[in-house]
Amino acid sequence: MESGKPALVLFAHGARNAGWADPFRRLAVELGEKLPGERIVLAFLELMQPSLPDCAAALHADGVRELRVVPVFLGAGGHLKTDLPRIVEELRSRYPDLAIAVDPPIGEQLEVIAAIASAIAIAR
Repeated sequence: MESGKPALVLFAHGARNAGWADPFRRLAVELGEKLPGERIVLAFLELMQPSLPDCAAALHADGVRELRVVPVFLGAGGHLKTDLPRIVEELRSRYPDLAIAVDPPIGEQLEVIAAIASAIAIAR
């Protein structure tokens, strides 16, 4: 990875069951195929590793200076309205040279809603 390149962080909730993260790992792989050369990593809010602060620390140590955080949540509940902004603010204080952009939750994007609706309709 070249120093200074941006990274895309898929930010998920986390769970006790390790298999829960399998769809997110597949998402990271498929996204990597669509964005060759892009650094794509997973981070979790709780119960799984790496955490977003640990992920940001490792990326920063590797020379990353831009993070795009994509919450892979269906909607913006308390974790995205309270926890994520607090974590991002702490990261900005710790790494003032790290630009951090946070996307809206993936589940609120119209294309995702349409894809979910199509998948449900096809499965009936």
